[in-house]
Amino acid sequence: MGSRAKRRFFVYAVLVLLSIAGSAFYGSAAQTATPQSERFTPSVSGTQTLVIEPQDGTQSIVRMVQSASSSVDIVMYEFEDIQLEQLLAQRAKAGIAVRVILDNGYFGAGSSANQSAFDYFQTNGVQVHWSSASFALTHEKSLVIDGTQAFVMTFNLTPKYYKGDRDFGVIDTDQNDVTAMEQTFNADWSGQRIPSQNGDHLVWSPNSRDQLLSLIQNATSSLEVYNEEMQDPQIITALEGAAKRGVNVEIDMTYSKQWRQAFDDLSQSGAHIRTYKASAPLYIHAKVIIADAAEAFVGSENFSSSSLDQNRELGLMIADPEIVSRLTEVFQGDWQGATPFAL
Repeated sequence: MGSRAKRRFFVYAVLVLLSIAGSAFYGSAAQTATPQSERFTPSVSGTQTLVIEPQDGTQSIVRMVQSASSSVDIVMYEFEDIQLEQLLAQRAKAGIAVRVILDNGYFGAGSSANQSAFDYFQTNGVQVHWSSASFALTHEKSLVIDGTQAFVMTFNLTPKYYKGDRDFGVIDTDQNDVTAMEQTFNADWSGQRIPSQNGDHLVWSPNSRDQLLSLIQNATSSLEVYNEEMQDPQIITALEGAAKRGVNVEIDMTYSKQWRQAFDDLSQSGAHIRTYKASAPLYIHAKVIIADAAEAFVGSENFSSSSLDQNRELGLMIADPEIVSRLTEVFQGDWQGATPFAL
């Protein structure tokens, strides 16, 4: 996760000050341009539905939880949304089997981030477990309803991030995916370590590296990339290789000096990088790779060795033309609002 907590606290503080001053949430300058995706609504196509944050909010999660007739299973890295906590408790009291796995790798049991939610669930009929010690972190963000539909997210359930983070979620009704997610959830719930079940589109960590490398290495014309971190040597090398063979590589991130050397190396290889300041209203938290405007990855995996090799993470491969097109349009809107990186 790198220095995310410190950077995010600073961003939140800036947003509060802007709100008090009555400033528009997105200004007219390049760093504060209104994201082009503000006009978007969720895109439904085939077995998948794309949700775009920050503008779509948590309505999709609320609707899914409210629609559950038998079960709700959630895995969440950060859970501080009191309204969603209360909704889950209401559903549990109505007889729905609600189970929640909360991360205790980074924060630790008893931390301020997840302890409040853990305590509330324990005393309000929601079954709750701390995440398995088998993983460095449980950084996954997912929801499964009635064993029939799933929601794979790049965002946490923490309200202070809702207004400023570029994030995505994909509602998935592919039964092979949903079944595989439930099998893995049950194993993680009971503390068993089993091979992750891939379904038709799932990308699990640990060991997601090869799938992401394949997507990058097979690109022939373009790569559009969001990520929060840029420190995994193999991913960086693959992006450099793509740029050197003539692929138009565009990387849009929130700037941190931690990634300066990677940005230098990527730029020298021909990749194009644009960034938002850590203090900008828009924070790039999404983890997305769009290859050749034809296939995309959306998930919780950051470009770090711990995320790809040691954490519990989950993403989806998407080939639906409408959803890939929507992802591309959002990316290009954010790209226009970002500042070109200079060596």
